[in-house]
Amino acid sequence: MSELVLSLFPGIGLLDRGFELAGFCVVRGPDLIWGGDIRSFNPPLGKFDGVIGGSPCQDFSKARRAAPTGNGLAMIEEFKRVVRAAQPNWWLLENVPGVPDVEISGYNWQRIDLYAHEFGSRQRRLRHIQFGSCDRHVLVIDRGGSGGDLATVTASDTNISISEASERQGMDANFDIPSFKRSELRKAIGNGVPVPMAHEIAKAVANRIFGEMVSLCGCGCARPIRGSQTYARGACRMREMRRRKKSSLPGLNLNSNSNNE
Repeated sequence: MSELVLSLFPGIGLLDRGFELAGFCVVRGPDLIWGGDIRSFNPPLGKFDGVIGGSPCQDFSKARRAAPTGNGLAMIEEFKRVVRAAQPNWWLLENVPGVPDVEISGYNWQRIDLYAHEFGSRQRRLRHIQFGSCDRHVLVIDRGGSGGDLATVTASDTNISISEASERQGMDANFDIPSFKRSELRKAIGNGVPVPMAHEIAKAVANRIFGEMVSLCGCGCARPIRGSQTYARGACRMREMRRRKKSSLPGLNLNSNSNNE
């Protein structure tokens, strides 16, 4: 039976498309891009199996030039409010590397780095996934792919055509929303999750595993490990060493399950 998923901050639906390809039934919640507002949205209790979303990332982006507006944190709080009201079995939030940890009472928690090139894309795009489950299930993500040779598609990208941006994001080159201005369409495409990445994330959710039945890499990357392994790869060991070094610096307090690069 297909799981029913509520999508928050859906934008033009790239993350949604990945979940639909994996067999989920996705209901799109309100979004400013379509004239809706999450702040006035109250979901029904116990109707959704999962809640997904890609909340606004501008306040957490390295490309930000102005001071944070506070909207990023406010929208994360709205995401958490909706999850607490809907009480799904699981939730998943996508954002940029600088996003703060999002933990919700009653749910176990994972924070995972994902690169687009690990899932068939040629672009060098890094995103953070945070996942929570109320029944102690976890995501296991064993990647493939090699290093990307194309720059990341961004919301402010004007160096490539809309058709090329669409292809890099895993869509058809002819993708269009006629009612959108070209600048707004480009922005919406750049803000989305590459569809191949979204699809693999969705498959991991569909195949989530009871936490006590699997051992995961100590760096928090969600790769499975076997036997006496602590880390899946040498790069994972180095990542954890860098994290520990950062966490020992005055004024820094990074969660041990985070994977911040």
